[in-house]
Formats: sequence, C-alpha cells, structure tokens
Amino acid sequence: MASLFGSAASTSQANTLGDLSKDVALQSPPDDSVSDLSFSPQSDHLAVASWDKKVRIYAITQNGGSEGKAFFEHDAPVLSCHWSPDGTKVVGAGADKMAKVIDLGANQNTATQVAAHDQPIRCVRYFEPPGSNAPMIVTGSWDKTVKYWDLRQSQPAATVQCQERVYTLDVKKNLLVIGTADRYINVINLSEPAKFYKTIQSPLKWQTRVVSCFPDASGFAVGSIEGRCAIQYVEEKDAASNFSFKCHRDPPQNNMTNVYSVNAISFHPQHGTFSTAGSDGTFHFWDGVAKHRLKGYPTTGGTISATAFDRSGQIFAYAVSYDWSKGYATNTPQYPNKVMMHPVGAEECKPRPSVKKR
Repeated sequence: MASLFGSAASTSQANTLGDLSKDVALQSPPDDSVSDLSFSPQSDHLAVASWDKKVRIYAITQNGGSEGKAFFEHDAPVLSCHWSPDGTKVVGAGADKMAKVIDLGANQNTATQVAAHDQPIRCVRYFEPPGSNAPMIVTGSWDKTVKYWDLRQSQPAATVQCQERVYTLDVKKNLLVIGTADRYINVINLSEPAKFYKTIQSPLKWQTRVVSCFPDASGFAVGSIEGRCAIQYVEEKDAASNFSFKCHRDPPQNNMTNVYSVNAISFHPQHGTFSTAGSDGTFHFWDGVAKHRLKGYPTTGGTISATAFDRSGQIFAYAVSYDWSKGYATNTPQYPNKVMMHPVGAEECKPRPSVKKR
C-alpha cells in the first residue's frame, strides 16, 4: 500500500534523515487528544482512541485516504484500544473504569461492557490463551490490578495484584509484560496467567511510559520519561544482549539537555525493527540487533502520543496531539490534533545486513 501514497523514494544507507512529505492526514480525526492507535490484524482498518470519550474505526483506502466506518462512546476519556485477532471486534478502555467491545459485524455504533475496575483502566489487549481458540481480554488499571476477561462471563477469569498502578502493558504470543508506577516490570507467561514469571526493576532510572513486546515474544522494549529506551530479553541466558540507549533529546547547550518522554514504541511486523516516538515531536526507526538508528524524522509540530504499524508494515500511523507533558497551560486550541499515515519505504525499516565476524 505504500506506493499508493506516491512512490516512496529509495534512499541511500548514508542518508538517515527521513521524509515526511508524503504523509497523509486521517480524515475527520477526533475532537481531543489521541491516546491510542491500533491497526486491524486482518484488514485495512485503524482504531483510534481519544480523550473525547470515543473510539473511532476508519477504513484506510488504497490512495492513502481514510473514511470513518464506526465509533462507540465511553462515559469518560478513552485511554486504550485494541483489535480482536479475527479483526471483527474492537475493545476500548479508559477513565470510566470499564472496557467496552464493539462487534463490527453488527453494523451498530453500540458497544457492550466487558470489564470493570475500581479505578481507570490504563490499557487493554486482546489475546488468545494457550490451548484455546476463544480470545480473551486483559486489562491493567490504576487500581493496581491486572484482570483477565472471558467475554462469555461477567466476572474476571482471574485477577493479578500488582505492586503499583499499571501504566502500560503489552501481549505477544504467550508473553504479557506489565509496567507499573515505581518502575516495576512484571513478566507473565500466559500458560500460567495468575502468577508472575519474573519481576524486575526497570533498567531505566525514571518513570516507565511504555512497554512493547518483540514480535517473537523473546523480550520487550521499555520507554521512559527521560528520553531513554531499553531492550530487555526475558530469559537470563540472553541477558548479555540487554542494553539501553538515549533518544528524544535535544543537543546539549550550556551544559543543559532538554529530555523528552518516550510515549510510544511499535515493532515492525515483518522486520522486527522498531519505532520510538516522543514528546519532542519526532519519531525514529531502530535496528535493536545492530544497535543502530535506521531513520530519524523531522519534528511533526507537536508531541506524538501514539503510533502503530499496519499488518503489512507498509504504513506507520502516528498521532500528533497533546500528551500533557507540559501541563494544562500548553493545551491551547491552536495545538495540533491529527493522525498521520507515513508510507514506509522499502529501506526505512529493513534491518542492517549482519556482518559475520571471522
């Protein structure tokens, strides 16, 4: 689909500055800040969660355009959204302390409540339990719990007590990673969903903003508020490959460095390379194996609050909207609020060729 935005020019390896000129804006975006983006795993559709209390579903068309297809409402800002594995349903969760699911096959803009917590739900994911073909939902809340929901039952199938408020979680295959306040990171093997496989302190010194699982579920990336990202493997035998690196920082001036939050990390579905995006209004593509930045992009004119690759890895969506990183005073009507779709060129996310040592 990338060619439909106009041909993505091939760039030499030496040129690491990316081009935003072919990026296309989503039509009729939300009325308030975007909190989450999620592409369907089965079709060319994008779900967008927003502080305006809605989750909107758009069809992404062949020419890079977009068309609103459905939406559903919560009673308070929506903080997270995700697609079911079969691409027929979307779940949203947020500050109204509940999760809701819309069945897109029903052609109705109504959603059914499927989960509840004592405090706002910060993140929600569909997953397929090992040995079962009935998808379930996992929710993480500021009430310091993670709950699993079988959509055929009104009560949670299991509840896991965390050390602190849940700020972020992600699922891939049998791997569930949960990031909480006070920098705890809990790893769960979904074969034993009610207990922690291991718990670590974040390798980063400041508050965890985002965790994102590797496509092969062997590890995860962590982003923090201090302009730093960590690559962390689950098993001790791979610990030598763990590392962290600085990103989303301005060049030092007079012994001072402006440091920005890493708000989103998305992995390319084919290549296993990944993006970071932050409060500095830029995004970058990285090769974690080669420890190399593949591409960096100019500022987008506002903080980037959420990102996602589509199922083919040919479109990278990013939301330019206020992330509240500078408090209420910066939230003015003039602040940009848009979702952009970047056509991913053939070389932009491809990992570097591995150089075998003699």
